[in-house]
Amino acid sequence: MGLLEIKKYPNPILREKCSSVKEITEEIKKLIKNMFETMYANDGVGLAAPQVGIKKRVIVVDVGQMPIALVNPKILKKKRKTWSMTEGCLSLPEIAVEVKRPQEVEIEGLDKYGRKVNMKISGFLARALQHEIDHLDGILIIDKVGFLKKRRLIKQLMKITS
Repeated sequence: MGLLEIKKYPNPILREKCSSVKEITEEIKKLIKNMFETMYANDGVGLAAPQVGIKKRVIVVDVGQMPIALVNPKILKKKRKTWSMTEGCLSLPEIAVEVKRPQEVEIEGLDKYGRKVNMKISGFLARALQHEIDHLDGILIIDKVGFLKKRRLIKQLMKITS
């Protein structure tokens, strides 16, 4: 497989809810490896399976601390304290959006060996993981802004991706 094609907005898969992974197979391990390669080749810090056309709950993230791959990730807890930061997305080229997210979250999922992982994380890593988990539910950063700004961003995206 190697490098995968990143699906760009308005590809409908970006709006679909992904299905849980029933078991960690060699195919899932290979998907994780290829997602990391694709993310690095595109200078990203995170990638979700639907962004490469696969409707499975799989994400990869590397914000420079250590690469993290999670299967069936879910957010268990969110701290009330939030912070805003500009986010981009490999599926939304040339778009940057100010997004408010919780500073700290507790996330659970499986690693690539099928072992349960529970992490309490904060800062940029927490933000990146939340962004990728949103993708698994068909949520994009343009959904995090008001109606008029979203409309303007969609027009801009349609010019870029068509």
